[in-house]
Amino acid sequence: MTSQSIRGQFRFSRRALLGAMAGAPALLATSKPATASGRISHGIAMHGLPALPPDFTHLPYADPRAPKGGRLSIAFQGTFDSLNPYNLKSGSAAQGLAGNVYQSLMMRSLDEPFTLYGLIAQSIETDDDRSYVIFRLDPRATFSDGAPITAADVLFTFDLLKTRGRPQQRIAYGLARAVEALDTHTVRYDLSGANDRELPLTLAFMPVLPRHKTSVERFPDSTIDIPTASGPYVIASIKPGEELLLRRNPDYWGRDLPVCRGQYNFDEIAISYYRDASSMFESFKAGLIDYRDETNPTRWTTGYDFPAMRDGRVRREQLKVGVPRGMEGFAFNTRRELFRDLRVREALAIMFDFEWINRNLFDGVYTRTTSFFDNSELASTGRRASLAERALLQSFPGAVRDDILDGRWRPYVTDGSGRDREQARQALALLEQAGWRIENGVLEKDGEQFAFEIMAVDRTQERLALNYASTLRRVGVLAKVRTVDEVQYQRRRQRFDFDMMLGSWIASASPGNEQRMRWGSASAGQEASFNLAGASSPAIDALIAAMLAAKSREDFVTAVRAYDRVLLSGFYIVPLYHSVYQWDAYWTRIARPAILPQWAAPLFGATLDTWWRQSP
Repeated sequence: MTSQSIRGQFRFSRRALLGAMAGAPALLATSKPATASGRISHGIAMHGLPALPPDFTHLPYADPRAPKGGRLSIAFQGTFDSLNPYNLKSGSAAQGLAGNVYQSLMMRSLDEPFTLYGLIAQSIETDDDRSYVIFRLDPRATFSDGAPITAADVLFTFDLLKTRGRPQQRIAYGLARAVEALDTHTVRYDLSGANDRELPLTLAFMPVLPRHKTSVERFPDSTIDIPTASGPYVIASIKPGEELLLRRNPDYWGRDLPVCRGQYNFDEIAISYYRDASSMFESFKAGLIDYRDETNPTRWTTGYDFPAMRDGRVRREQLKVGVPRGMEGFAFNTRRELFRDLRVREALAIMFDFEWINRNLFDGVYTRTTSFFDNSELASTGRRASLAERALLQSFPGAVRDDILDGRWRPYVTDGSGRDREQARQALALLEQAGWRIENGVLEKDGEQFAFEIMAVDRTQERLALNYASTLRRVGVLAKVRTVDEVQYQRRRQRFDFDMMLGSWIASASPGNEQRMRWGSASAGQEASFNLAGASSPAIDALIAAMLAAKSREDFVTAVRAYDRVLLSGFYIVPLYHSVYQWDAYWTRIARPAILPQWAAPLFGATLDTWWRQSP
């Protein structure tokens, strides 16, 4: 990449200039107060205090005795055309770069709901109101070319991502009132007025890009130029769209940090991309791939009877996941006139026959999803709204239906026959209220047929969409399924060029700023946001703000449940299903720690950060 400076509205204080001239080192982490209102710490939690003490030696789920060496071979379905995961075109970027090649100021512990510990920034300072945050960089931190990481690189990255990064970065970073370098290794953000207690953690998640190697002009483009970054791996080779080889950087500056011990154990990580799921599975069976996260229940129950499985060279594990299960579903693009009527969306949601699909396609292994935070205390379904929830919702009359407010609502349960007449009757009643009538077996309104397209990206999505389309024909709705390749899929998704598509909204134990990009009004018209449905609601915006402003876990849970009720009342998607288990299969030449992270989903990162190669 071409070296390029960037102009930003940053303030370099006199202290910074004097510190640079004197070669002043960064301050060390401490638990002592830094000012009358602020405190310097080795970590920061969204609520409460970090669980690990300042002198912790490794993350609980990493084994510091894990051997180093060998190669890990993994695979993903799809393709890629970029090595930049931080611009508008990041949806088609290669996987496995964040954390391995690029690293952030601080690292998340997956054993806590939302806590970060020092990485590039060895300490963080903020006050009780989180009206500012100060990051003190580790003076040992360098990029892969040996150049030191300084406050100037942090300021450069902040301005670059704020102006040319992904929508969620632009929105979040725009909340910072000002940013300045206090010295060559210290950066201060003024967050006064943001009223966002997650913002210091959001900024701590920011990667640091090298000012001397990053082209501002080319940053928005898809690129396969090998980047310079600060992580434990460098990109050794690339076959665009098909293969990527990461190789351990022997000079990685952070290898002995507590957050890194027991992680990044492979010398090489070979990543292959497959267009077809069946071909990828056959490669795993042949031993070309070390690990797979199985998502197909039929394959999980019937497809693993092969020699390596029978003789013990391949192992399967069904692991319980502790985090909220999130939501998958068919997303209505409410930017389309066809889907703007809530009654229409609810009617089409009623027509999804989960009971038939679960029994006939998935061997009955799934549970119907009833909340955006299912399987957790954050879920509102089955709970009457508390007085505190009702107080948050009182400014938005009608935003939550009575049955959802009382916890009585559930997705429609069919008789499982595939021809449930009551299901069709209820759906048609809602469609008729919205002005639609069946004429000669076709649903019409003002002479226009009710017809739309469901976009799919693989055979699994296609099969599910075709089944749903078949059910919709029972009420006169013509749904055409169109399967596109990964690149076209991502581009159409980013431009909201679809009627309906399958979406996945992964949940964490601490939902926050990411909700703005999924459901906030500002993201509804912002290209490449994850607001697939085009939701734009004052109630949604207010409740996201309440989640971010909550100081206690109790107030946070209250806000999230109220938020869940508003999303469910909007019928923005057709909820699908989930499993409380993660299905893994792997060749026994690799191994993992015995302790699993409590709050991870999936349980292991895309490149199995805590795993290692077994000795021959």
